Amino acid sequence: MEIRVRRIHDPPEPADGMRVLVDRLWPRGIRKADAALDVWLPELAPSRELRKWYGHEPQRWTLFRQRYRGELAEQPAALDNLLVRAGDGPLTLLFAARDRERNNAVVLAGVLQERLQVQSGESSSPTCYAAGFPRYNGFE
Repeated sequence: MEIRVRRIHDPPEPADGMRVLVDRLWPRGIRKADAALDVWLPELAPSRELRKWYGHEPQRWTLFRQRYRGELAEQPAALDNLLVRAGDGPLTLLFAARDRERNNAVVLAGVLQERLQVQSGESSSPTCYAAGFPRYNGFE
């Protein structure tokens, strides 16, 4: 399965396959009728607290990525459901942030790719899943 990451403000392309918005808030300037979405999954977005703490500050990217992966590790069923819904076709994760390289959809795409590798029996890089990953109660 190909997993793509695109801004929701980019025009849809036929190669997008299933288009999924993975932001907690509806993006400004986009009408729901014009979004060309298959589904909106705010539950797979970073928590409100994590999103506010990160604030798209580049120096917080590494820690944001770790903390968001920890949140995703607590939702294995939601991740697997998304992969099942997408089937074998392309999956495009949509985000509204201006930064195309440091956003939650990039992190989510990586986590989904790792799950696909594990499911297919391929070796993957080590990841932290809920069993051993600390829960963050506050943000510096």
